[in-house]
Formats: sequence, structure tokens, C-alpha cells
Amino acid sequence: MLKGLRRLRRSLASGRPGQATTEVVLLFPLFVIIVLITSKTFALLVLVQKMEIASYYAARRWQLESHLNSEHAAWDAGLKDDIEEKVSDYLGYGKSSGNFLSLKGSGANLAIMRTQVWNVLTLEVETGAVGGDLKRLICPPGGSGSVCGGSSNCDNGYNYICSGNKKLTVVKYVPNRDRPIQFKLPGIHE
Repeated sequence: MLKGLRRLRRSLASGRPGQATTEVVLLFPLFVIIVLITSKTFALLVLVQKMEIASYYAARRWQLESHLNSEHAAWDAGLKDDIEEKVSDYLGYGKSSGNFLSLKGSGANLAIMRTQVWNVLTLEVETGAVGGDLKRLICPPGGSGSVCGGSSNCDNGYNYICSGNKKLTVVKYVPNRDRPIQFKLPGIHE
């Protein structure tokens, strides 16, 4: 970086025509900022898709392996913990992909509420703000008001990238079944 500035200073001082600095000074940083914002938007889309896939896995596994009988409540608690661990691993907690997705915390939160007909599975992920130099580049000091002008969608995007602490939630409804029942045609018995 310094060598380039020295070369630029020498060429300007000697009167020789140098490289057009408009592109370097003005357009390149703008391009970098656009690329970074696009990558964070792409990360949000990837995170939402991964959450949908993970919640389907969690719902299907809970439907097929959990019990209605209260005698098996301890086994179901272990099943919930195992599902939560696998879902967190799939989403990228503790991996470099988790940093790209701005995941915050040690794992995803899976809550299961039993009702008479449905099991309601809620998968919740909390995101953190982008860090360090990237935050200084993208996020202006005036907050979302200086960028968005009151638009709620813009405020949400700004808060996802710059403030963090946004919670993304996916809810799945799974029917109650203790075990799959063997299918028999009515009227045909052996």
C-alpha cells in the first residue's frame, strides 16, 4: 500500500502522467463495500435456508422417535438434546461457516411444546453483528436513521448486519403419534 502511494507521489511530482486515480480512490472502496453488503445478504439467505432444512430434520426425527407415554420422558429429553446438537452442528456453530453466518452463542435453541394433537417445534438462532474493520466500513456512526430514513425493512437489515442480536425463528407443527400404525384394509382379515 505504501509503495503504491510513494510511486504515485513520485510520478505526480515529476510531471509524468500517472494512473487515473478516480477509479482507485473513489470507485474501488465503493465496490468493496457493495461486495461486503452483498455477501452478508447472501449469508442471511443461506442461514434461513439452513434453518428450514434443520427444522424439517428436527420435526421429522421428533415425530418418529419421541413417545407420548410419560414413562419415556427422560428418553425424550435426551432425544431433544441430541437433535439440538445435530441441528447446531449443521447450522455451523463452532465452525468457520458460523462466523460467516454471524451466529452468536454456543448453539441453536430448540423448544418443543406438546399439545393434544400437535408437537410444536421452534428453532431459534441468534445472530451477532459483523466484527471489526468490516463494521467500520459498512455501518455509519449515525445508526440506522442516517441510512434508512425510517423504512422498517431497511432498519431490520441494518440491525442484522450492524447491531446483531437478531433472532431468527422457524416453527414446525408435527402431529402426535406414538408409533406408526400398521396399515390394514378394512374388511380383509386373515
